[in-house]
Amino acid sequence: MNILLINHYAGSLKHGMEYRPFYLAREWVRLGHTVRIIASSQSHIRAQAPQLHGCDQLDETIDGVGYRWVATPAYRGNGGARVANMLAFVTRLHLHARRLAAEFAPDVVIASSTYPLDIWPAHRIARCAGARLLFELHDLWPLSPIELGGYSRRHPFIMLLQAAEDYACRNACAIVSILPKVRDHLEAHGMAPHKLHIVPNGADPAEWLAAPPALDGIAGARLAALRGDGKFIVGYAGTHGLANALDTLLDAARLVADQRIAFVLAGGGPDKARLVRLAMQRGLRNVHFLDPVPKQQVPALLAHFDVAYIGWQRQRLYRYGIAPNKLIDYMMAGRPILHSVEAGNDPVAEAGCGLTVAPQDPVAVAHGLLALFTLDQQERDAAGERGRAYAVAKLSYPVLARRFLQACA
Repeated sequence: MNILLINHYAGSLKHGMEYRPFYLAREWVRLGHTVRIIASSQSHIRAQAPQLHGCDQLDETIDGVGYRWVATPAYRGNGGARVANMLAFVTRLHLHARRLAAEFAPDVVIASSTYPLDIWPAHRIARCAGARLLFELHDLWPLSPIELGGYSRRHPFIMLLQAAEDYACRNACAIVSILPKVRDHLEAHGMAPHKLHIVPNGADPAEWLAAPPALDGIAGARLAALRGDGKFIVGYAGTHGLANALDTLLDAARLVADQRIAFVLAGGGPDKARLVRLAMQRGLRNVHFLDPVPKQQVPALLAHFDVAYIGWQRQRLYRYGIAPNKLIDYMMAGRPILHSVEAGNDPVAEAGCGLTVAPQDPVAVAHGLLALFTLDQQERDAAGERGRAYAVAKLSYPVLARRFLQACA
């Protein structure tokens, strides 16, 4: 089967996030399918941009997966320049739909760009090729910018996004959702009940099941020193942004300052400098900040954590469910997890791999940490192993790629 996957922000192990399109495509290639990913040359989440050297496009193959990078204008932030970048990408695909259909001859076309505007060029390509059309839902747009960003439903761009989501619900042959609780929302916008398939985020087991290498550099030395001092390490690894509610973790750290618990926050992001200043102003000597580590070093980093923490803001949007990559990484690392969230699903409870407490509630987080801190080591290890087994059985990309293909049939 020839699969054409359109994902504006698709990355690879070479370019960085986002990884999901690459991992799924690589598994499909291993199953004997041919895959081509079409992505924008510009993305705010990639660590390394493809080098087009002034050309309109670039083709390359990475681990058997074909990529076509399409030149689009640069942007920063979430303002008008990003909207222009989106429109340039989908417009170019729409204008060249016949050529793309003839060149790739896809059996399946997947629209998968987080925002839903790519459904229109994807449908045109699918019609020209006589292919099956799939819509992959990552986040709910336009509901996310409405509920998280405060945009009016009457904003012209929001209305355009809503028209695209409605079009996808009515015209896609199948809809694959990362979020598990979206059925009612999608049916309200025109999706027939039989179309929905749930395929959450996942992990590549090959990156996790081998013994992790030693953690290099300053991060390894600081964690080893904490361990040598007999500290119980509560760790967070990932982006430091407002959505991650790390203020709550700092507040909880102050509440348990009399315990031998060390808090390690590894990563970067727009909120990190403020969090570092806040910890210093509060005199939180039990909080330690580390720079981001390379992707291949993440298993070694997480191996140092006694408990892995993930937090969220209290948002109604999460009633549709969550599927965070960070949580899956924690499971694959075999770490017991403290999850501060209120959502439509609870992966930690489903896996039995830790505790879930209320979001943005420092007292609840502190009580949860103390409960895990006072557990017998064997009980914590058992919780971590339950999480690993759950992730391998249900959230590994070899499993998820086959499940996704069921929607393509």
